[in-house]
Amino acid sequence: QVQLVESGGGLVQPGGSLRLSCEASGVSDFTFSTFAMSWYRQAPGKERELVAGISSVGGVPNYTDSVKGRFTIFRNNYKSTLYLQMNSLKSEDTAVYYCNARGPSEHWGQGTQVTVSS
Repeated sequence: QVQLVESGGGLVQPGGSLRLSCEASGVSDFTFSTFAMSWYRQAPGKERELVAGISSVGGVPNYTDSVKGRFTIFRNNYKSTLYLQMNSLKSEDTAVYYCNARGPSEHWGQGTQVTVSS
């Protein structure tokens, strides 16, 4: 059974950085490598939105416009782990961030809170 566990969230000041991690368990590293992975976020009163995704073949990334140039998504298939490097954080980035895996089935993590505030 696939489980996704996010970590790395917390409170940071505007302009600061965080690196989120999403570790998958219940699958082999090869199986993990076949998943398309992504990060979503949801702020209070807002719809959940796709932040960044990375393909299962070639590791091709994509980003929503609001985070381009600031966030980087990458994966380590040997560790079955997905990452999101977030730089130049803004208050607008405050949200719960969720890890998502898509393959034969879809899986979600529990989410990790990111708060950007002084």
